[in-house]
Amino acid sequence: MAIVKNDLIDKITAETGLSRKESLSVVDSILEIMKDDLSHGNSVMISGFGKWTVKNKGARRGRNPQTGEDLTISARRVVTFKPSTVLKDEINRGDR
Repeated sequence: MAIVKNDLIDKITAETGLSRKESLSVVDSILEIMKDDLSHGNSVMISGFGKWTVKNKGARRGRNPQTGEDLTISARRVVTFKPSTVLKDEINRGDR
């Protein structure tokens, strides 16, 4: 099951004692800062969690799987995430 934004807000509210409105503001602010920095091509790193980076992908040839028609996939920027060693270790702990 995936955790959604409302789940994050509920957990922040429960763990910090902030109101739901304040927790929503915190989550929205963090996400907006990350989105703004990434859209400007900057990396976002949260120590102990991971790093988001923007990579440029060049145009390439592709194929429509339904029709088999050749096409060109345009150049674009993509966001990648690399988890920290701490996060990897936590995910791979054997006691879950």
